[in-house]
Amino acid sequence: MKSFIIKAAALSALALASTPALAADGVAAAGASLGKGLAVLGGGVAILGAGIGIGLIGKGATEAMARQPEIAGKIQTAGIILAVFIEGATLFAVAAGFLAA
Repeated sequence: MKSFIIKAAALSALALASTPALAADGVAAAGASLGKGLAVLGGGVAILGAGIGIGLIGKGATEAMARQPEIAGKIQTAGIILAVFIEGATLFAVAAGFLAA
């Protein structure tokens, strides 16, 4: 996991470094372009976090159902509700990032 985070940080730095310093309209356009790039990067990080969170919910639910199969229905319902909350927060974060740019 640690090597994945290091690789993702290096890729992000490379993507930001490849942004042109000056656009056709000058420095203001370059700043707007950088802001849009960071908004897209932030949206990607939000989606990555949601994927990890939903994966952890699935892992916990599977382990709980293996321990107590008689309450599997309640565990599944709770897992689905938690996943919906995570997806809603992710959608809000992605929309806020795109609207900020």
